[in-house]
Amino acid sequence: MMYKHLFFDLDHTLWDFELNAKQTLQELHVTLNLTAHGVDNFDAFYERYMYHNTRLWERYRKGFIKRDDLRWKRMWNTLLDFKIGNEKLARSMDAFFLDKLPARTLLFPHAIEILEYLRGKDYALHLITNGFETVQHSKLRHSGLTGFFEEVITSEGSNSLKPHKQIFEYALRKTGAAQKESIMLGDDIEADIVGAKNAGIDQVYVNHKHITPPLQPTYTVYSLKELENIF
Repeated sequence: MMYKHLFFDLDHTLWDFELNAKQTLQELHVTLNLTAHGVDNFDAFYERYMYHNTRLWERYRKGFIKRDDLRWKRMWNTLLDFKIGNEKLARSMDAFFLDKLPARTLLFPHAIEILEYLRGKDYALHLITNGFETVQHSKLRHSGLTGFFEEVITSEGSNSLKPHKQIFEYALRKTGAAQKESIMLGDDIEADIVGAKNAGIDQVYVNHKHITPPLQPTYTVYSLKELENIF
């Protein structure tokens, strides 16, 4: 067996961030009565939130903004798109979102099945995630994923972020894994694939969206079920 240690990404790879976020934002929209504040079109609200969330996460990964700024300013910037400059509301939205989101349980198809399959073949399974420590562990617990992973490496715990080499080096040290017996599985070309490649680790691009990548990963799959063809 060439690989012994499989390092998974969580959000967008196993845990369906977009669907879980959409359900949480729908609940937020109703509970906080955003229509009364001028946000009457949920689909437009969701689209603007996802845009700002993606953009601010990229700035956070590059060290341009702090964690707390990422959290509430994605709400603040979304409200500004609706011409609403209400910081108190933005912070209330942030608190609601972070309280409810980690309890969501929607996974990509075959997630549990493939983890059981891999564990049954004696692979050591781990996570490397840029998500926040308490939030990611809550997601794992609620969605029934906790027991599959020997080590959960977060950006907070490692004091680094994908795609920086340091988080991968930290993961190898923490797990006692060698580069040649390790492989990274994730959906993000920059964070997961380029990051792992630069750290000397093979990669599986989990291409749920059927995007043409700008580089060639070690492997590409279009569903988690296809991992059975590799391992």
